[in-house]
Amino acid sequence: MPVDMPDAIAHRILKHFAENARELPWRNPPGQALPLDDPQWPFRVWLSEIMLQQTTVAAVKPYFEAFISLWPSISALAAAADEDVMRAWAGLGYYARARNLLACARAIMADHGGVFPADETELRRLPGIGRYTAAAISAIAFGRRAVVVDGNVERVVARLFAEPQKAKLYALADRITPTDNAGDFAQAMMDLGATVCTPRNPRCQICPVRADCRGRENPEKFPSKPARLARPERQGTAWWISCDDHVLLVTRQPKGLLGGMRGLPTTDWSENLDAPMLFKGEWRRYGMVTHIFTHFRLSLSVMGIDVESGCKLPFVGEWWPKSQIVEAGLPTLFAKAAQLARAMEERNES
Repeated sequence: MPVDMPDAIAHRILKHFAENARELPWRNPPGQALPLDDPQWPFRVWLSEIMLQQTTVAAVKPYFEAFISLWPSISALAAAADEDVMRAWAGLGYYARARNLLACARAIMADHGGVFPADETELRRLPGIGRYTAAAISAIAFGRRAVVVDGNVERVVARLFAEPQKAKLYALADRITPTDNAGDFAQAMMDLGATVCTPRNPRCQICPVRADCRGRENPEKFPSKPARLARPERQGTAWWISCDDHVLLVTRQPKGLLGGMRGLPTTDWSENLDAPMLFKGEWRRYGMVTHIFTHFRLSLSVMGIDVESGCKLPFVGEWWPKSQIVEAGLPTLFAKAAQLARAMEERNES
């Protein structure tokens, strides 16, 4: 049973990883020596781990490659303009990660001489780095033994030990984490959860530890899932304000949802949709867009108006060419609203 032979389990998982590892642009191939003489190696590991938080590998790949092209080092990223980083992050979601990314890069330059610490405790003192991310960087970038537990690893461990309680899974993962090859083992467990021990219809027949898995008879029972709460509904209005083939964009407040991002002017997001228009004029109703945030579902009514040539308004913003709206780096919510408004304008003109 897995309790009694953790070394054998780790060995089989590592062997499976060596034969089946996914090729990822931020990954060192299994079994190869870490490129510790490359000062940007920890930077790439850190960047990938931040991007992968609550985001799929497929979604992250193009963003990772774009970031590395724009800012190939921690010093380059630390020196980047906030708005440039937020624009490059647009569409990846969970925008607090981008703000923490910049804060962390600048802290490393200011407090660590541009060198990533290898110790988990030191890493956790940096902005945006929690228990999982610190362990992942320490193990993957520096080869230190660290217990790396994300959602995929939780699922593998829960099924292996038939343990439904999430609170117990870190200790069980610790039990099977080897002293050597901790970085490969962490990635092996992630790959195992992502490609074999999947949430539904796991491929138990090809699992390297199927013979030892206590939960294999009923794998989807582990880990236990809390009751899903109904997602609250919020509403609001977004304003598409046009002037001479430009649209007004504003920069949102630094903190809060979509903080620091460009967007359309909006009302507050609440349970009340009947907000007054931003100012008097001939407003057009373009329709509704919806977007799912982590804790609520938002419906935005998109309203449009043309203002007089000269484009003077009583608040701060920037006039952006409509033909180049995709280059504004709008987050997905406002990109949806812009797409709707542009489509309605084209329909009205035809």
